[in-house]
Amino acid sequence: MHTDHKIILGSSQQMPELQNGSVQLMVTSPPYPMIQMWDNLFAKAEPKISELWQKLEVDGREEPVAQIYDAMHDYLAKVWIETYRVLVEGGIACINIGDATRTLNGKFKLYPNHSRITEICEEIGYTTLPYILWKKPTTKPTYKGKGAFLGSGFLPPNAYVTLDCEFILLFRKGSLRKFLPHDQTRYDSAFTKHQRDEWFSQIWTVKGTRQTAGPLERRTAAYPDEIADRLIKMFSIKGDTVLDPFLGSGTTTKVAMQNERNSIGYESDQNLLPIISKKIGSSKTNVTVEVIILKR
Repeated sequence: MHTDHKIILGSSQQMPELQNGSVQLMVTSPPYPMIQMWDNLFAKAEPKISELWQKLEVDGREEPVAQIYDAMHDYLAKVWIETYRVLVEGGIACINIGDATRTLNGKFKLYPNHSRITEICEEIGYTTLPYILWKKPTTKPTYKGKGAFLGSGFLPPNAYVTLDCEFILLFRKGSLRKFLPHDQTRYDSAFTKHQRDEWFSQIWTVKGTRQTAGPLERRTAAYPDEIADRLIKMFSIKGDTVLDPFLGSGTTTKVAMQNERNSIGYESDQNLLPIISKKIGSSKTNVTVEVIILKR
């Protein structure tokens, strides 16, 4: 099956290139609010966030921290709204997100990104489905401040639980997708009993992807191919279109190609294009790839 793939270099907060109800599945891993690695990305996209960080440095009060967290999620919410518009009735949105822990103004705190995104998507109109917990086996607690362990060694009560899981949030737009009886493409896209039993259980243990190409690629924090592969096979059929509004290094595009799905990926950082091209290069079999640079 021939498939078409668009790599759009620009913001996904507005996607006028995409018609209403033109996408069957969204799979993405956005920048995580309150994770320091993504501070500059959020600040560059939203000048208000940069101003709030400066305000925090000056007065050191708690109020700017809450405002920064809200503003980061407001930025992401614009993308979730656009995604809702372009999804078909019954289309699925899959969002890989991690919670954050951070010390600001001397106060250690959890920032529950997964719950904030769920609340926002409910307000937009999505139906929340049971989520997946992705447990990363590479995250191991250690002692004396080295590695993932947080707190006071073996002495109670001031230690903290390690964040070694991320969330794959699942949402549906409207009612179930409808198909003609005995739709052949749907049957051709079926998964096996073993795959169903493993994929549709709530806890996944999948080794995370280590980025070794330098700071730029590490910043994309790509999820492994297996995560995208499972989600695409679970929630789309061959010939469907998969959207990734935060394409990063191009994992979703690559896996969509391999699974005979069309894809559309938005990436605001044009410097990532060589990394994306390298990743999808080995997957270019019976596909058409178009790169679009937005000027808005």
